[in-house]
Amino acid sequence: MLEVGIIGGAGYTAGELIRLLLNHPETNINFVFSTSNAGNKLYKVHQDLIGSTEIVFSSEINKNVDVLFLCLGHGNSKAFLEKNSFSESTKIIDLSNDFRLIADMNFEGKEFIYGLPELQKEAIKSAKYIANPGCFATALQLAVLPLAENGLLKKDIHINAVTGATGAGTSLSATTHFTYRDNNFSHYKAFTHQHLGEINQTINQLQSDYNDDVIFIPNRGNFSRGIFATVYTKYDGSVDDAKKIYKEFYKDAAFTFVSDDEIHMKQVVNTNKCLIHLMKYHNKLLITSTIDNLLKGASGQAIQNMNLMFGFEETTGINLKANYF
Repeated sequence: MLEVGIIGGAGYTAGELIRLLLNHPETNINFVFSTSNAGNKLYKVHQDLIGSTEIVFSSEINKNVDVLFLCLGHGNSKAFLEKNSFSESTKIIDLSNDFRLIADMNFEGKEFIYGLPELQKEAIKSAKYIANPGCFATALQLAVLPLAENGLLKKDIHINAVTGATGAGTSLSATTHFTYRDNNFSHYKAFTHQHLGEINQTINQLQSDYNDDVIFIPNRGNFSRGIFATVYTKYDGSVDDAKKIYKEFYKDAAFTFVSDDEIHMKQVVNTNKCLIHLMKYHNKLLITSTIDNLLKGASGQAIQNMNLMFGFEETTGINLKANYF
């Protein structure tokens, strides 16, 4: 049984992580550290956990846990690890963007491996430190990786994607209040979203000669969770050729599936799945990709990485049914 520690336990991703770990057959939550909630029971913050656990938020850290999850705001994981050292045997999975880029992957003697299982499962299996991918980055990379693997990205990639309110975190702002989100739709960080760094890095890892633009318009939706992305780019082959390429690329993927039928977001919410659909229009290939931003886009993928790192069956604890109705 793995002893697990969680740093920064009050946010949405931490809440989902706790839910998954409580029901994982190979883990025991040793502590959940939170400076603002120390002494409170977890279910006082994560109210869906009432009746599931009596664990309280801790002000103390056990530096000898088997695996540590960092659920901190971007920029805070580095600061935390600078101040706190852990056992040489402790494996760390970071859910922020602090270590995702090649320029940041080596930190104080720790080498963080980019934790997208569909891209580098074998590297994850032997890793000690994991940089968990971003939510948009996960959905969008899974949409284009098979093309990059086969050197088929020839022109700009155009992306329009929408995420739910949980993608903005628990802190309220002008654009996360119910009165703003309800019956509303808006874009943000057009062309400049922070996940573009990960996406471009991975594309170039597979197709080093790709020098065109990834044009990304992220949108805010008036729903709680999920990401639905439409991606299109120039493609000279047939849609049947594309399906063969995608199905071959994902033939061993535990959670990514290519659907012959059109997809929608309810198929994946509350699961660790990514669904992909392909269609051809003139010389453009449209790739539709959908995930749950809190699971495959965050905590579920973190558990998937943990399973790989410790030699468990990849799907352990994350075979979840979608909230379809």
